Amino acid sequence: MSGFAERTGGTARRRTVPTELAALAMGVSQATIRKWASRGKITRHGGPQRAEYDLEELLALARRDPRA
Repeated sequence: MSGFAERTGGTARRRTVPTELAALAMGVSQATIRKWASRGKITRHGGPQRAEYDLEELLALARRDPRA
């Protein structure tokens, strides 16, 4: 284990970003982020009024398929 999880005692803490920042990070529209979540391509976190997305999951998706 390395990085953040190691420094915090072994439990990695999810780093989430709101829809707007997820879209910016991926170079797509907010509607595309919502569509990916509804299709199961990415996981939606947060409450009913505040959607958030795991930054590591987004980056892994970008590495797998740059066109996401």
